[in-house]
Amino acid sequence: MELRQLYYFMEVAEREHVSEAAQFLHVAQSAISRQIANLEAELGVTLFEREGRNVKLTPIGKIFLEHTKTAIKAIDYAKKQIDEHLDPERGSIKIGFPTSLASHLLPTVITAFKEKYPNVAFHLRQGSYKFLIDSVINREIDLAFIGPVPQNIPEISGTILFSENISALIHVSHPLASKKSILLNELRNDDFVLFPRGYILQEIAINACKQAGFIPSISSEGEDLDAIKGLVSAGMGVTLLPDSTFHEAIPRFTVKIPIELPIVRRTVGIIISSKRELAPSEKVFFEYVKEFFSILEQYQ
Repeated sequence: MELRQLYYFMEVAEREHVSEAAQFLHVAQSAISRQIANLEAELGVTLFEREGRNVKLTPIGKIFLEHTKTAIKAIDYAKKQIDEHLDPERGSIKIGFPTSLASHLLPTVITAFKEKYPNVAFHLRQGSYKFLIDSVINREIDLAFIGPVPQNIPEISGTILFSENISALIHVSHPLASKKSILLNELRNDDFVLFPRGYILQEIAINACKQAGFIPSISSEGEDLDAIKGLVSAGMGVTLLPDSTFHEAIPRFTVKIPIELPIVRRTVGIIISSKRELAPSEKVFFEYVKEFFSILEQYQ
């Protein structure tokens, strides 16, 4: 069994088309067909069945694919460890991040790190809370910024970098717009603009409202911060957002007001897999991030 055969097998399995896999891999279609036939002969099973011009994995092919993905990830990681052992300041890091940290926190950290380690490359991937956790567990990304930092997940090791308040964002014409702070219960009769179901910031907002004694009426939803803020600016309702999302400026026609009761906060941090050691360049970045926020906290 050769690595080449496994790579060919995975590509055909993902695309369900031999010629498309050949085109992507820049090899002859006959070469792929021959290598997969050799792999099937060695294993003694049929991995694919034909459906017209396409191919589909057999049941045993699906099982073999899952194990192949795990093996390839392990081999790729081992090669990365060797390369970065030779020069930890020339590695590459796959980083995940949520939309709530995309506008200020991530660019600030990456820019500062690149000034000190200019030869480390980054592959950045934005995703939902669940996506980031699953991707770290499945080794699809090396580490992820996240908020709140998840607890009680054995496959994940989380480090809290800082905590922040969640504040209300309301339209300037709102009766409470002139107040220094509010009780969350004062928004019980308002329409809320929140992220869709499944987003952690919606969960935080709903839980905070329940703690204040009511269930929010969700009139509008947006999948990114600009959409949420824009809907509030248009007078479509009120929302609850982390303070770090207001770093640049408060949106036009809106007012940010601290919530006095209940205190609504979230942790923000970085997660890594608890099942593997960080590669040298990942370790350099991880330690840098912890030191960066430790220094920042001292100044604040």
